[in-house]
Amino acid sequence: MTQDHLAASSPLAEHTRLAAFAGEWNGEEVVFPSRWVAGGPATSHVVARMDLNGFYLIQDCVQMRDGKQAFATHGLFTYDREDRTYKLFWYDSLGYTPPSPASGGWVGKTLTLVRGSLRGNARHVYEIIDDNSYSLKIQFSPDAEGWADVLTGIYRRIH
Repeated sequence: MTQDHLAASSPLAEHTRLAAFAGEWNGEEVVFPSRWVAGGPATSHVVARMDLNGFYLIQDCVQMRDGKQAFATHGLFTYDREDRTYKLFWYDSLGYTPPSPASGGWVGKTLTLVRGSLRGNARHVYEIIDDNSYSLKIQFSPDAEGWADVLTGIYRRIH
C-alpha cells in the first residue's frame, strides 16, 4: 500500500507551544542606540495567530515612536521536525532579507532564536512571564559572542 504524501500531518506539541504568543498585545519598549536608529522609548502593537493547520505562528508588529510608525515586522515561527529546532523567518521594514531563518529552542519559559548574516548576528529572546504577558529582547553581535541589546520590551495581552 502506498502512503499518501499529500495527506496532512498533525502539529506536534512543539508547534502548539508557540500558541503562547498568539493573540493581540500592546508593548512598552526601549530601543537602544545602534547603527540603525537613535535610542528611546517606543510602543508596539502585536497581532499573532496560529495558522496553516497549527504549524505556524504568524506575527505582525507595528512600532510607534513620537506618534509615528517607526518600524514594522512580520514573523513566521515554526518547529522544524527535521532538525528538531524552532525557526523564525523574520522580515522587517528595514528591507533586509535574511539568508536563513533564526534557529533555536526553549529552556524553561524562554525561547531563544539566533540568526546570522553578513551584517552580523541577531538573537531574539522571548520569555513567557505569565498567560497575559511576555518579554522580548533583541540583541546584536558582530561575532555571536558579545551581545548588545537593540530592543527590550514587555508585551501585555489585550482582552
